[in-house]
Amino acid sequence: MRRLSSNLLFLAAFAAMVMVYPSRIEAADPATQTTDIGTDSQAVPPVYAISGQFERIVVLRFKYETDLLAGLENMVAKEKIRNAVILAGTGSVRNYHFHVVTNRTFPSTNVFVKDTTTPADIAGMNGYVIDGRVHAHITLTDAAKAFGGHLEPGTNVFTFAIVTVGVFKEGMDLRRIDDKTYR
Repeated sequence: MRRLSSNLLFLAAFAAMVMVYPSRIEAADPATQTTDIGTDSQAVPPVYAISGQFERIVVLRFKYETDLLAGLENMVAKEKIRNAVILAGTGSVRNYHFHVVTNRTFPSTNVFVKDTTTPADIAGMNGYVIDGRVHAHITLTDAAKAFGGHLEPGTNVFTFAIVTVGVFKEGMDLRRIDDKTYR
């Protein structure tokens, strides 16, 4: 009995040592620290609209172990997509890396969440391609919760991933659409 308890204690201690937790790093973007402190301009309306039409819809399929963000960026370049809306995403990932905002006042601060060992389902994806730059957000799920944020490099596909992109016709100007200093 004594040997069994000692073995169980050893196994519990070993399991605690090898458990891997997601890393969480909080950081302010040094590039926007000075521009984040500006005040609201009366010249910028509270809401504005940009109208346009889709030129085409592109459905992208990603295979096992593909980095989701790198794959998106690669296909945006290959398909010559300048401005677009990420309409949907589905599939699963082997691991994930995203960031979310963590405060309510400027300058903004983000927490970066990275888990290199935990799989999850892709419950959704949305965002934009702005002048050829991908700005994607992802919603992931496990058996207990939904979570996610701004997609970061290092989110690798498990079974597959499908992302649907609506490509705007030429003439759309989305350059300021995600500019947090345009306020």
